[in-house]
Amino acid sequence: MEQNEFYSIAEVAEQLDLSQKAVRRFVASGVLAAVKNGSSYSISRKALENFSLDVELEDIEYDLFGEPILPSKSKRSQVRKVDDVNWVDISKYWENPGKSSLTYVDLFCGAGGLSKGLEMAGLSGICGLDWFDEAGMTYERNFEHPFINGDIKLAENKQKFYDTVQAQLNGRNLNVVAGGFPCQGFSMAGNRIVDDPRNSLYLELIEIVQNLQPDFVLCENVKGLRSMLNGAVEQKIIADFKKIGYSINVTTLCAADYYTPQTRERVIFIGNRIGKKNYHPQPILLPEAYITTGEAIADLMTHPEDEGFNHQPTKHRPDMVERMQQLKEGESLYKGYSDAWKKCPWNAPSCTIKENHGGVNIHPRLPRVLTAREMARLQSFPDDFIFMGKKNKQLVQIGNAVPPYLGKAIGLAIRCSAEELEK
Repeated sequence: MEQNEFYSIAEVAEQLDLSQKAVRRFVASGVLAAVKNGSSYSISRKALENFSLDVELEDIEYDLFGEPILPSKSKRSQVRKVDDVNWVDISKYWENPGKSSLTYVDLFCGAGGLSKGLEMAGLSGICGLDWFDEAGMTYERNFEHPFINGDIKLAENKQKFYDTVQAQLNGRNLNVVAGGFPCQGFSMAGNRIVDDPRNSLYLELIEIVQNLQPDFVLCENVKGLRSMLNGAVEQKIIADFKKIGYSINVTTLCAADYYTPQTRERVIFIGNRIGKKNYHPQPILLPEAYITTGEAIADLMTHPEDEGFNHQPTKHRPDMVERMQQLKEGESLYKGYSDAWKKCPWNAPSCTIKENHGGVNIHPRLPRVLTAREMARLQSFPDDFIFMGKKNKQLVQIGNAVPPYLGKAIGLAIRCSAEELEK
């Protein structure tokens, strides 16, 4: 038998006493090396000799679109690789970044936390897009550039977005497409995610980037995305952008490192198609210098109730008031809600600000939950950023937002990547 002899899927299945479907799964996962010829596969003798049946089919994992991922033979011994990050010092530009020539659009923008941060970094907004009505009201209240309200999957909304972007650019280049795409579609059932319709929003982001061809892409998401399917979701995102011409670097950033009084972590993907180095902002503050909850909201303890300022303290029942008074910092009022109804620390940055089914963070000194304005302060929103809609809708907007100061840091790093600011 010659060393360069090749076998078909059917021949390999017969030799190994496996079904052809099983062999195809091993090929698709990369466990069994094969050469693709049109729509068929050929397996070399050497690849067959190197193949081991020690890998169980059940161990093969699948990415968010149901494609097989190479399984690990020793998952417990795996160590996450060190992120390939290019850090840049942005501290000298923090106080006075100056005006940038860079433009951006913000997909899935919500109330505009990331947009506000990019604006703080000097970038010019072109258009925001989201489906959340109240968030759209807030966005339009706080930004001069247009906002498109609607489901981006609908052709008429997408066309309206493209037309608006083209009109707003008026011949200028689009430099950044930013998108905090929803991550709900990445939830797993066992090891598989197959045809989850919520992932269509991620695919819309890819399509829009491919059509608009910005210089840079900026994607943010929850930190937990990095561990989904043992890191395969993250690698899928990187690979998808690479297919359309974008080289991506990714790492996790903590908002407290950039003057935000909150230890909120987000995974940040930055990429470009113009041959530049992707920079992430080097932390500015050491943990001992973090802005504390008390520093951020102490003055609001005596601030009068003000609906227009988003500062409306919640009135609680006497028994709830008593329970909140007795609660220790860092603890939750309910055992079943470890991430909600939690009392913030006073002399440290706040725990993650989020709106969970009506339960929000508890004030460290007063027996009540935080007001929308206090939450906004802990998210680093400026006081002139006003949230629209009913109070419960304001809380959702704030809890879902990217801290503007984190967005500012990222925007400054992108300006360094674009060689607009000196490194």
